[in-house]
Amino acid sequence: MKKQIRQSYLALGVSITATTLLLSGCAGSDTVGEPLGDPISGGTLTYATGEVEPSCLDPVVSGNVSQALVSTQYLESLFFQDDNGEIQPWLAKSWKWSDDRLSLEVTLRDDVTFTDGAPLNASTITANVAHIKDPATRSSTARLAIEKVTSVDELDSHTARINLSEPDNALLEQFSQAWVPIESQAALSRGVDENCLAPVGTGPFKVDSWQKQQQITLTRNENYNTAPPNSDHTGVAYLDKIVWRFLPDDTARFAALQSGEVDVIDVIQPQDVVAAQSDPSLKTLIGSRPGQVVNLTFNTTRAPFDDVKVREAFVRSVDVDAALTSIFLGTVPRTNSMLSSVTKFSRQDPQGFATDVDHANQLLDEAGWTQRDSDGYRIKDGNRLSAKVVQASIVLIPVPILEQFQASAKNVGIELNISQVEPAAFWTTLSAWDYDLAPLYYSKNSPAVLNLTNDSSHVDPVFAGGFHSNSNGLKSEESVELDTVLRAAAVTANETERGQLYDKAQQIINSQYLHLPIYDQQTRLGFRSDLAGVRFISPLSMPTFYDTWLDRS
Repeated sequence: MKKQIRQSYLALGVSITATTLLLSGCAGSDTVGEPLGDPISGGTLTYATGEVEPSCLDPVVSGNVSQALVSTQYLESLFFQDDNGEIQPWLAKSWKWSDDRLSLEVTLRDDVTFTDGAPLNASTITANVAHIKDPATRSSTARLAIEKVTSVDELDSHTARINLSEPDNALLEQFSQAWVPIESQAALSRGVDENCLAPVGTGPFKVDSWQKQQQITLTRNENYNTAPPNSDHTGVAYLDKIVWRFLPDDTARFAALQSGEVDVIDVIQPQDVVAAQSDPSLKTLIGSRPGQVVNLTFNTTRAPFDDVKVREAFVRSVDVDAALTSIFLGTVPRTNSMLSSVTKFSRQDPQGFATDVDHANQLLDEAGWTQRDSDGYRIKDGNRLSAKVVQASIVLIPVPILEQFQASAKNVGIELNISQVEPAAFWTTLSAWDYDLAPLYYSKNSPAVLNLTNDSSHVDPVFAGGFHSNSNGLKSEESVELDTVLRAAAVTANETERGQLYDKAQQIINSQYLHLPIYDQQTRLGFRSDLAGVRFISPLSMPTFYDTWLDRS
């Protein structure tokens, strides 16, 4: 998924438990809100999100968390990836790789109909791949996910062969994530703009209406028959309706939950988690997301961070643990890996990212920044050692954390300027490479996220003026070695070798100090205690309300 900045900073995360969840009221399960009796059908759930309102309800267009959250309720995927990372059938009934692994033959279920009446068939796969590949769609996340797909052959009414330019051992993972859903071919034929208003899927709910800047209304799919493998029941959803409201103000959103005006909120703040834990009318559900963690990415294409010694000096100068403890009230431990704790082959490197002010000073001396000006900042050739971190009001890393980093960096002579911009300007700034540090993450249910965020082939944007998934920009002898390892990891059919290669890639990335990992991404929910069956669905820890019902009888 594209690195989506969001309202406030609570896409938080870390390694939490063996089940990857931190739960209030029902620890040890991925479902919270245990029922008092048998499920009751009917009623309306009101969800208040702190995420930015999507500009399009089709997650193929752009590909952001705010889209995935809502689209999970009405769109489904070819495959299902369980909590152990194993692939299971969903809309696809079975699949088979060719001997050369350059094609994947997919057999679809023959009993599935979209909510507009269109059948799921081989033509559906052709239409969806074309939709993603079409430049007019302006897809980034989905387009990158299937960049190796070259064509689709329709072998019979319910069998499609997906052809590749080279083997891709992450392809099944790609087709199991929210940003590569399967949509009605009839709906796609309406064009991108109309499809954005009300995408059509096979999910338990369907888009009824969208009042922009207010809410999206979803209604139950009365013909639903594709329950995910980890669900508690089959058949239609219990809820009649979901009202998806946009409440960006953190205080107002939590107050609405406390009063019962809304049933569920996301982006719940640390102090509100503490308050909810002492309130019997409320519960919380928090889970780590897979992919690249929340981090500060260094722009290596310009000074001062074109020098690896300066990059490491910055990392060694800041105290991430202290900042997280003070700002997040000790609820969010740090990570020392660029892969989240729930992503396969995640490699922790606490020594590599440990605070060491003496070493930071030594590195800066070695890099030639030996003098200081009257303000205490290092200078070389008459230039101050200064760096800009770009920050938006909806960015993942809050200003107070950046201010603590600012103070720590000053102690070793680095000036860190915090440039606060509007959300649209954030992406424009990144596209133009007009930053030295950028707070980013990338949700993806595969270690292949490293290929997107660190392979030099992804330094260029997906389309002109658009998003570039590699935001460190490294192009050097070290990037050649990294590219070689990442590309080998992407094509090998041997899972053991794949793990070894991704471990090697992480060692190279860490040794070059291309990023400062801070914490896992998280989905953080608060909800009313009389809501039963609230759960996350794999693989991206998005909430699903298929099993949810109102325990209010």
